[in-house]
Amino acid sequence: MCFLVRAADAISFTAAVTASSSILTKAFPNNVATVLGSLETFSGLGLVLGPPIGGFLYQSFGYEMPFIILGCIILLMVPLNMCILPNYESDPGEHSFWKLITLPKVALIAFVINALSSCLGFLDPTLSLFVLEKFNLPAGYVGLVFLGLALSYAISSPLFGLLSDKMPHLRKWFLVFGNLITAGCYILLGPVPFLHIKSQLWLLVLVLVVNGISSGMSVIPTFPEILSCAYENGFEEGLSTLALVSGLFSAMWSVGAFIGPILGGFLYEKIGFEWAAAIQGLWALTSGLAMGLFYLLEYSRKRRSKVQKNLGTEEERTALLPDEI
Repeated sequence: MCFLVRAADAISFTAAVTASSSILTKAFPNNVATVLGSLETFSGLGLVLGPPIGGFLYQSFGYEMPFIILGCIILLMVPLNMCILPNYESDPGEHSFWKLITLPKVALIAFVINALSSCLGFLDPTLSLFVLEKFNLPAGYVGLVFLGLALSYAISSPLFGLLSDKMPHLRKWFLVFGNLITAGCYILLGPVPFLHIKSQLWLLVLVLVVNGISSGMSVIPTFPEILSCAYENGFEEGLSTLALVSGLFSAMWSVGAFIGPILGGFLYEKIGFEWAAAIQGLWALTSGLAMGLFYLLEYSRKRRSKVQKNLGTEEERTALLPDEI
């Protein structure tokens, strides 16, 4: 029964996230990254407030109470959403999900989303166990360690969203360096033994804060980058394309959220947290290097095309000169 409830919860959550992202991007087409960054702020606040509120309700009223109260709040949001959210008409698009995911740039960005989601999911089953074992903190204080990650992510996401909308050329830099910084954070989480750095609580919290910032730097530009790539490749501007992009983002994020905890728990048992975190960081390192290589090749291709175009223009101009004389 528990597995069925969790499966239904996952399906409904994915549907809600996909629909909300589509509606927001349709309502604010010129500020996609800013709006999504603001949305991630509330996700971060939920991660900050959820554990202490849930812990208080659990200790005061029992295991069922947090779920009952949260379910009632979500149920009350249904009529509110029906009254507030706008209605958009959408015709079925000509392009398919498969055509979108087979675009090379989109496929690489999907890999980035998957890697970042997996990295964050890795922390769920492993970080609390590592903190309890390494620093002997009381169980009530373990949740506070996660605050550095959640708060920095919530605060930085709107900033990176605003910068992505105002200066679109920065998106590629955010994607590449955000992934590389994330990889460095996971190497330092333990830290990995070959660095010979002593594991300390203040260092762990600092790395989590930087990881929250780098995650916001990497995640926020992915949606507008996929959207702009889709439009450049002939996808129509409308709700159908927005729904495809939202569905792709949700799907890749969900796959990473599934793989991360499973892989993390397995590696934690076999080789310990320090090496497991470093191996997880290789995923972000690979995605960052792959995106960097793609952008270099893209820049080289555009520059070569521009040079050839200029040469062709010069040849045409030279050919016209004798006729003019």
